[in-house]
Amino acid sequence: MKYDVLIRNGRIFDGEGNSSFIGDVAVLDGKITEISASISGEAKKVYDAKGLWVTPGFIDFHTHYDAEVEASPGLKESVMHGVTTITMGSCSLSLCIGSSEDLADMFSRVEAIPREQVLPLLQKKKEWNSMKEYADHLNSLPLGPNVSTFLGHSAIRAYSMGLERSLSHNVRPTEQEMLQMEKLLQEAIDCGYLGLSINTLTWDKMDGTRFRSKPLPSTFAKWSEISRLNRIVRKENRIFQGVPNVSTKYNVLLFFKESVGIFQKKLKTTIISLMDPRSNRGIYKLVAILTRIVNTILGGDVRLQAVPAVFDLYADGVDVVVFEEFGAGTAAIHLMDLAERRKLLMDSGYRKWFRRQWTNWFLPRVFHRDFNQSKIVECPDQKLVGRSFSELAKERKQHVVDTFLDLCAEFGNDIRWYTVIGNDRKGPLKYIVSHPDVLIGFSDAGAHLRGMAHYNFPLRFLKLVRDAELEGKPFLSSEKAVWRVTGEIADWFGLDTGKLKVGAQADIVLLDPKGLNDKIEQIQESPMQEFGGLVRLVRRNEEAIRAVLINGKVAVENGIVLPEVGQEPGFGRFMAYKEKDYLYRSSKGEKARPTVSVA
Repeated sequence: MKYDVLIRNGRIFDGEGNSSFIGDVAVLDGKITEISASISGEAKKVYDAKGLWVTPGFIDFHTHYDAEVEASPGLKESVMHGVTTITMGSCSLSLCIGSSEDLADMFSRVEAIPREQVLPLLQKKKEWNSMKEYADHLNSLPLGPNVSTFLGHSAIRAYSMGLERSLSHNVRPTEQEMLQMEKLLQEAIDCGYLGLSINTLTWDKMDGTRFRSKPLPSTFAKWSEISRLNRIVRKENRIFQGVPNVSTKYNVLLFFKESVGIFQKKLKTTIISLMDPRSNRGIYKLVAILTRIVNTILGGDVRLQAVPAVFDLYADGVDVVVFEEFGAGTAAIHLMDLAERRKLLMDSGYRKWFRRQWTNWFLPRVFHRDFNQSKIVECPDQKLVGRSFSELAKERKQHVVDTFLDLCAEFGNDIRWYTVIGNDRKGPLKYIVSHPDVLIGFSDAGAHLRGMAHYNFPLRFLKLVRDAELEGKPFLSSEKAVWRVTGEIADWFGLDTGKLKVGAQADIVLLDPKGLNDKIEQIQESPMQEFGGLVRLVRRNEEAIRAVLINGKVAVENGIVLPEVGQEPGFGRFMAYKEKDYLYRSSKGEKARPTVSVA
């Protein structure tokens, strides 16, 4: 056979925004060997792609798959939607270095993955404790998608200072500890990590019993510590990823300042996130305008991450991440024993505190705190299903906070409710996903398993664009939309993927545009055997993805991930930052640093 795979008669999108065309794509030995209007020859696998889109594999640059990749390296929930490359190590969290207990305590509560699953998994699997060992470990796994990673600041801060010191107010790292962090960061960059991730959001809290409910180590760092580490990131042309304190919003200016390219080299900076929240309807435009000023006038390079769909949330009782932004919410989540939590919820003093904070419009907030915008979706008392807490409060002649706390005390985590945080208005959403300073992503895949389901965000984005075209009101071309979830991300993050061109790694999606229908918006539940049968939320539509190739190997057919994905090598690989940067510096006379092999 001349080729391994031959795709015929598809509408080809190159991932660079150029005009699409009808043609063929040939694959051999994991690479694209030919693209033209017609290719002759035979292949082991032939697809008739008439009526289908042939696109590069999608890229998800903000995941928390760090734990799941150890339990189930196929990462099938992303692969089935055409995602062929993912990035981990986000929000200051990574599992590259440190003790299993420290890492589980930092990771589990923030990302809403049960500690009783994460800790034993790390204790069983973790044999690495350096940047290179972790990169080599990832490359040894039978990965489904390609995997890239940031270095998490919380991880190296806890490792260098000791967890207790890293979680202490007014304790700064010693010079020796600071040098240790710098050494680890440089090692990570030498191994092909994308850069440094930090977190300044204090409602991301520690799990476990030792330091439970303290904010993450990264939140205790002075900005001078961050800036010093960023000298290395800036020098090496890498990426600074950060979580601003989205409750107060003011420290986003520090991220902008860090990126500015006046009197210094600009720093590639990506921030979480641009959204149209119900709690503050004008903030998205203000942040977008400020970012334009930084990038066009002040010489910066800031990219705002954005979910290209309605940002909705499911919650079990009071166990929901947005409740961490106010003290009364954290106090309830702090109690792991549900009987103790019930006692607290029924305490009159606590209720006054909760109500005072819930109704205070002067306190910074991300969550809208409006129980009119809620719906009970599961409850032992079936009469409550489908109703809002506000409706029930009117019937009970209570303040809505008392009704909510009564029901959470009575049913614990068995009362499940739904709300929408933002991105519920089409006009602002189209503005956000069209903005030149936005990167389409922030799925949080692998985290918040019971609360959110954005694994298929590229398909929801393409549906938004295609629906507008069908309505005769286009706001982005299909070619540019495909580029936004493939080549644009690959180029900005320094990933060697995201394009359909001769010689490129064959990460390819065959997509049926007719499958971009309402089904991809519908929530389903799926048990995770790798996490003890924990049920996670997903959105699936097998009609949309006809096939996925990763490194030239067929990973998905007719919406179903093949069983060998996650079992056999040869699909995804550890994807280091592009070596062309090293080659460029070497050609300028600077010694090129070696990278970890990604073969």
